[in-house]
Amino acid sequence: MSEERNICITAVDGQTGFLIAELLLKEPKFKNKITSLTGLSLNPESEKAKELESLGAVIVPHNPGREREMVASLKKTGCDTICLIPPAHKDKFDICAELTSAAKKAGVQNVLLISSAGCDYAEREKQPRLREFIDLEAMVLSAKGDPSVPLGHSPCVIRAGFYAENLLLYAQQAQNEGLLPLPIGENHKFAPVALGDIAHVAAHVLSGKGPHGFDDRHRGQMMVLTGPMLCAGKELAESASKALGQEMKFEDISEREAKRVLQAQADIDDSEKEYLLEYYSLVREGKTNYISTTAFHDVTGEHPTEPDEFFRLYAGELKPKKKVKRSNGA
Repeated sequence: MSEERNICITAVDGQTGFLIAELLLKEPKFKNKITSLTGLSLNPESEKAKELESLGAVIVPHNPGREREMVASLKKTGCDTICLIPPAHKDKFDICAELTSAAKKAGVQNVLLISSAGCDYAEREKQPRLREFIDLEAMVLSAKGDPSVPLGHSPCVIRAGFYAENLLLYAQQAQNEGLLPLPIGENHKFAPVALGDIAHVAAHVLSGKGPHGFDDRHRGQMMVLTGPMLCAGKELAESASKALGQEMKFEDISEREAKRVLQAQADIDDSEKEYLLEYYSLVREGKTNYISTTAFHDVTGEHPTEPDEFFRLYAGELKPKKKVKRSNGA
């Protein structure tokens, strides 16, 4: 087996793709294991794409709808490994389907798909944005049964939990009112995971080598990654209060109010807003009352980021600008 590892990461102008690529290019324990890194970008002029280019990545414009062009690009880079990250785009399913097909035709051997935890609990009628990750997984994994193509013979899927960074979308309420307003109900819990933890596991998988492509410890794995602590809204606020040194309160808001808040202050694609609202509905239904950290421990040998640690990391963005009055005259 070739000792080379030529990686292609899609959607590098997004947070997930950028962070995985940055880790691979900067951290010696990963950098020394890879030969080259190509980043596919829907916006090659973006700051993130430019920064990765300065670190040594080759940035290739990604023009959806031109599969033949993509096959040629993948062949030209000599990539043997692809990290498929569904982009924050209304046509994410079609874009991923096209990329999967292009990777097959280009002869790429190793494929890592970044999917979503909870997609298996989602219902097609109620949570279509979440459920489409199941269809993406099926599309990528079905290649395993096709002996005529290399793609899929060394697959891995990471089902990433709810990114803790999504809580930063409520920085305005946190700073001005000392509130975390989420439509998750009062009692059900979820375990937000730090984006850096997802990137850390992905970098291990993408740079790991074995006789069949990926390291045998990772090849064929379905890795479900959540944070290490189950939190109801009140517990999240308690962690934030502890980390920020000022009282934060949780407010259970309606889905309609959540939609309004996201519309007013979240600079993200509409499809991502739909995804977030669907995930919150899973929490309200009690379908996220679990943690899954075994894969993180096994792959990295470390412990995932605790909520207190996450809030300390982003204290500058969340800390209330003025002290919030405590209730009950306290």
